[in-house]
Amino acid sequence: MLTLGISKNVSWNWADPSTPAGLVPKYTDNYYWTRYQNYENDTRSRIFGNASLNYKATDWLNILGRVSLDNYNEFQEERVAVGSQGAASYARTDRSFNETNFDLIANFDKNVTKDLNLKALLGGNIRKSLLNSVFSTTNGGLIVPGLYSISNSVGAVAAPIENYQPKEVDGFFGGATLTYNESLTLEGTFRRDKSSTLPEGGNAYNYYSVAGSWLFSKQLKDKVDWISSGKLRVNYATVGNDAPWGSTKNVYTSQNLFGSSILFAYPFTTNNPSLKPEKTESSEIGLDMAFLDNRIGFDASYYLTKTKNQIIPVAVSAATGFTNTYVNAGVIRNNGVEVSLYGSPIKTQDFSWNININWTKNNSKVLELYNDSKNLQLASFQAGISVNATLGQPYGTIQGKDYVYNANGQKIIGADGYYKITSSTTNVIGNINPKWIGGIYNSFKYKNVSLGFLIDVRSGGNVWSLDQFYATYTGILPNTVGLNDLGNPVRNPVTNSGNSGGVILDGVTEDGQVNTKRVVIDANSPTLPQSAFSYDASYVKLREATLTYSFPKAMISKWGPVKGIDLSVFGRNLWIIHKNLPYSDPEENLSSGNAQGIQSGAYPTTRTIGINAKLSF
Repeated sequence: MLTLGISKNVSWNWADPSTPAGLVPKYTDNYYWTRYQNYENDTRSRIFGNASLNYKATDWLNILGRVSLDNYNEFQEERVAVGSQGAASYARTDRSFNETNFDLIANFDKNVTKDLNLKALLGGNIRKSLLNSVFSTTNGGLIVPGLYSISNSVGAVAAPIENYQPKEVDGFFGGATLTYNESLTLEGTFRRDKSSTLPEGGNAYNYYSVAGSWLFSKQLKDKVDWISSGKLRVNYATVGNDAPWGSTKNVYTSQNLFGSSILFAYPFTTNNPSLKPEKTESSEIGLDMAFLDNRIGFDASYYLTKTKNQIIPVAVSAATGFTNTYVNAGVIRNNGVEVSLYGSPIKTQDFSWNININWTKNNSKVLELYNDSKNLQLASFQAGISVNATLGQPYGTIQGKDYVYNANGQKIIGADGYYKITSSTTNVIGNINPKWIGGIYNSFKYKNVSLGFLIDVRSGGNVWSLDQFYATYTGILPNTVGLNDLGNPVRNPVTNSGNSGGVILDGVTEDGQVNTKRVVIDANSPTLPQSAFSYDASYVKLREATLTYSFPKAMISKWGPVKGIDLSVFGRNLWIIHKNLPYSDPEENLSSGNAQGIQSGAYPTTRTIGINAKLSF
């Protein structure tokens, strides 16, 4: 079977089996074919490191100078073999990136009085980066199957796409921390950056923070012995962000020759010379407590953030010559609660059990968009599905066609016996954000053997599955076959005889009567809207587990400089204990930037099992 999959792109869904040219898959390539024929290469060589010099001027002042470098070169190849669902092609990308940071920082640490300590810093940073890339691809297919070279192109090859993106951000910063009696702390920071990706004259932006904490358990240590520690903390911070490279000035790009004429054109997205830096404001209040000699404790916090002046491309009328333009738009609010509980229920000389539980709930809401806009499309996909920022809704709503409902929320069945479906694709049919996420980590240790494992939980949110959409309409899923309420195959024709097939869809007619019309469900029937393929993305997973044996110190004390040896067997992504999305992992989706919550061509997720050895000297 494996050999057959490699030698020929065997498929259940040929485009047209009656012709040689049609013996290619209509929807999806055979997975073995993808693995062994349409594979990619990605090679990277990387050098990074830093050098620093620290000068101690006095016992309370030192000056640090540091230079750091991160440089890599990449070579990427992408192949689509002759006989694939898509046109055969070969593409290559050569990319290099270099980032250099120069830092000069003065650190101050001095006891101003017996009970008052001051820590401060003042410094500057210069960050220079350069991205170079060249992308080339074939055109119209490959002349010789299996030969992957740009020169093997059927058609004339377009000029390669070249990118040259230098960037520099210069900044200076400072901060101070005052601590009184080791219990009251007040901290403030300030930074001003100047970025080359923002318009000249408006490319500098400030951000700062202020925070305070009170270690009140210090005043209670002689009065309440069961409180090990207790701290109350508050903070407020602003963070700035510059623009994407090349979003302030329009530039021409070269096009294919028109005969012997040289052509240049503007891009479809127009840039904006008046962009402002993005800004995020956040505030937080928290309480940290520990009890019974730190055997049990918790950390809890409430936060609120607002992101303003986001730099995003919004749609404009194509009559302007462009389809999008960069603007500062939108205000998004996030607020929520984070809680972490930890404890040691059992702790003896030979055995211990430690547990840590974390829980987070975030609420997101779009407060403002660009001008009078009510919706901003972040990404669009097949079957009329999109991910959006919708005014008054959480950031990341999934929109598409939905059922038509009556005033009582019941699905309406049309005169043909099928569900009535909205004509618009702007109905909210899901939300990429979970209601909450959490995890439980347990660790057990008996003498020299320890076992730790993490249970990871997500509750709520949605994932829209193109895989389920296609699999349902092409009839390969179990729910498209079976027996109906009469005991007959659902795919049988609808007749007046005793072997009638079809089903009676659950819903009401437009006058509110219970539907009684029997219909056949097949790929040509307008049966289900896109909302039927929006699934609850909840899951419970055994995320990781580790079993470790530590060699006794008495054994390794004779082994020269070796002070400790730990041998471990570990595994990650081991078991999906519960999920609501059939046939696939809810986390396996197009999770790139804003393109989240959409599943298309999902592969089984990878389980990792390995061995680790740790030696201490």
